[in-house]
Formats: sequence, structure tokens, C-alpha cells
Amino acid sequence: MKRKPFVCFRHGLMLASLLLVSLCVGAAAMLDSRLDDHWELWKETHGKKYANEVEDVGRRELWEKNLMLITMHNLEASMGLHTYDLGMNHMGDLTAEEIMQSYATLSPPADIQRAPSPFAGASGADVPATVDWRDRGCVTSVKMQGACGSCWAFSAAGALEGQLAKTTGKLVDLSPQNLVDCSGKYGNKGCNGGFMSSAFQYVIDNQGIDSDASYPYRAQVQQCLYNPTYRAANCSSYRFLPEADEQALKQALATIGPISVGIDATRPKFAFYRSGVYNDPTCTQKVNHGVLAVGYGTLSGQDYWLVKNSWGTHFGDEGYIRMTRNKKIEIKTTMSLSRAGASPRPNSPLKSNQATPKPHTAEPP
Repeated sequence: MKRKPFVCFRHGLMLASLLLVSLCVGAAAMLDSRLDDHWELWKETHGKKYANEVEDVGRRELWEKNLMLITMHNLEASMGLHTYDLGMNHMGDLTAEEIMQSYATLSPPADIQRAPSPFAGASGADVPATVDWRDRGCVTSVKMQGACGSCWAFSAAGALEGQLAKTTGKLVDLSPQNLVDCSGKYGNKGCNGGFMSSAFQYVIDNQGIDSDASYPYRAQVQQCLYNPTYRAANCSSYRFLPEADEQALKQALATIGPISVGIDATRPKFAFYRSGVYNDPTCTQKVNHGVLAVGYGTLSGQDYWLVKNSWGTHFGDEGYIRMTRNKKIEIKTTMSLSRAGASPRPNSPLKSNQATPKPHTAEPP
């Protein structure tokens, strides 16, 4: 079966047709004058600049609408109706359609469950109640993918970074741009989506991936500029976790390291998550956004997965989101295990996919 790539949210993307609908009514906009100073401060904070006053008014309308969504949700949360809070961020001037349509809600390929080497580690083994690979020095800083559907590349690079740090003690930023530019023949489509497993396969066949310092991120597809002189890590293998097996994901996170996962990021409130444990009953099992699971735990009686996003630190809790665990709503696991290591010696990362999150990660040799 022909595989379709994840197409990720592109920050800063403006959909002209949708924008036109909102701006056509700009002249008659009913804006809350009490928010004038807040609007100007928000634009300054996030570097927002619009082509003209009409566009400014249209985006202001959307911002006020999203602000109302956030305010009402948080009011309900204060009454115990939700387990998480929302907050205004750099996506406040986008429509729900822009946010949702900028993620293509594609399901993982059918053959993803037929990987030859299912994860068979630590079944039934005791694992800690809480894991956070950031505390072990295995997670690099939060990145911003920008106006490029390259979430899959950041997710895959994150899994390899975790294994590299775990096996060598060196935390090195690897190059998502290397994956965006060079893995096209594996089915990845640069800024138009891709798969973490395909990225792993590219690194295996290429016998390496460059560092981010030598091959920096540009948020656009370029000519492949991989240079083995600057190779920072490689990958020897990968495999998948069982579908919809949260216990396997927990064991893998505890014993292997950070895991690439896929989630449904199209829910309207997802973009404005701020704190708490995200639990949206409308979340689907469709995978459309690649992220990195870096731990798990329990907060105020709510079990969660700790997930690193690639939308910058203005998203969520400094770039992270806690997604509900053990409810079969947020997580649908399909993980793959791959070995990643410092060049020229390989180690192993594990990768998985889930529909709110699905994982990928790395494991030591």
C-alpha cells in the first residue's frame, strides 16, 4: 500500500481563501475597545505585522474570538470541568480552520503495524512511576518548525538525540534540515509531511546525520547538503511498538529513552494548551502531527504522557504538553525501535506512532 506522509501544522501559514472570508467583514467589525492595549502588546510580543488595516482588523476579530474560547474554557476548568488550562499564544490570530487544515489528518500507513521487529523489551518489568528524560540530560531545547510541515523531522531527530546522549553522555542537537532536504526518496516530502520511520531508514542507509550546528534549520526545502565530515550520529535499526498498547509505551519510555510519537493535533483547544493534563474527548485516532514523548507521570491524580512539541516555547508549558494516559483517548501506540549512536559507532533509537501520541524512540545497542 502506498504510504501517505504526516502533513504537519505550519506556523505562520496564511490561508488566503480563509483569510478573505474573515477580512471581508472587517469594516463592520465589532471590536472590544477595552482590549486595544492588549492587542497591541500581543502583536509586539509575537512580532505580528499585517499588510494593512483591513487585515489587522480581521486578525483582531479572530484573536478576540480565540481569547473568548480560552477565557470560557478556563472558567469551566476553575469549576472542575476540565483537567487543563488554556492560554493565549502566537497562534491567537488564526482561525480554527487554518489551524486544523494546516495539519493533514492522515492515518498511518497500513503496513506500519507489520514491521518485522516488534518491540519486545521489558514486558512485565517493574518501571518507575515517573520518568522525565530531561532530568537525565537526554532532551535538547524546544525548537520552532515555523511555516514548514517538518514535525516528523524534529520528532525523529529528537529520538536520535536521546539515544546519542544516553549512550555517549553528549547532548547534541541533530539536524532536522538534513532530514527535510535529503530523505525524499524514502517517501518524505520535506515541508509537506513525512514519517519518522522513513527518516530513521534514511539515516541508516546514509550512515549518519549531521549536527544542527553544521546543517542549520531553514524551514524550507533546499538541495541536500549532507556532509559526512560533520556527521554527529547514526542509526542502525528501528522497530514498532504494539498498536494501542500504553503499557508497552510506558516500558519503552522507562527503559529505552525519548520516543517519537504521532498525535491528533487538530482539536481547536490543542493549540492553546497551557498547563494541566490535556484530555479532549473529541480527540480522534488519526495521526497527523509528529512529536517526541520524553516521559510520563501523574499530576493531581491524572496520569499523563510528557510530550515535547516543535512549535516553540510559546506553545504549552515552555513548549511541552502533558497528554492524558491510561484512558485510550489521547494515546494510541505504534512504536518503532531504532539504534542511534555517535558517528561512526551506532546505538539505537525507538520509534512509535500513536493517534494522540504515537511513539518513535531510540534504544541502546
